[in-house]
Amino acid sequence: MRPFAVSTLCTLGLAIGLLLAHSRPAAATPPPGPDTRAMMEAWGLDPALLAGNASGLLQRAPDAAVDALFQAVHGSLQDPREARLLCAAFEPDGDRSLDGLSRAAGALGDSSRQRFANAVVLVLVTAAQGSPQPWDADGARQSLKAAAVRAAILNDGFTAALNGADADARCRAVGQLTAALEDRPQAERAAVTRLLLIEGMAMLGDTSLARD
Repeated sequence: MRPFAVSTLCTLGLAIGLLLAHSRPAAATPPPGPDTRAMMEAWGLDPALLAGNASGLLQRAPDAAVDALFQAVHGSLQDPREARLLCAAFEPDGDRSLDGLSRAAGALGDSSRQRFANAVVLVLVTAAQGSPQPWDADGARQSLKAAAVRAAILNDGFTAALNGADADARCRAVGQLTAALEDRPQAERAAVTRLLLIEGMAMLGDTSLARD
């Protein structure tokens, strides 16, 4: 499994959600309070800052909030046009600059933009009020592997596409992987999402992987 492509996907979803939540109100969740808004402003969208600050927040956000971010990413991956936008950003040479993320966010459908914004505000608000949540990183890795096995059984060519050089095929495979996670219990989806976010942030924080 190509760890960069899989792990950075949720992380870029978080970055896009931060951008949207900062620029527009979230309809389904309370507006961020002064402390949460200051946190968002302090993070900015720099990958190194995101890597350095978000891990603790993810530890405190409850499963339902983390799962909302998974659902936002998963929903966009099921739309071929939106999937291409997200996948282009999480390729190793993708444009993850502020301008690049702004273009990707602006090209999403309105419901998807709102879904990302709502999810990130929910994560921020609940984490600011919460305490560290128990979760099993090793168990999450096993769940991710099991999801890949299910996706391979259900989709011919899944493994070759996920590990291959064809960007479009790889993008479809990542969507198939999130679909294989969709019917799992919420706690399992949240654990896998935490794992992918934490690993993805570590990768994006490495300047050797970030595009200038």
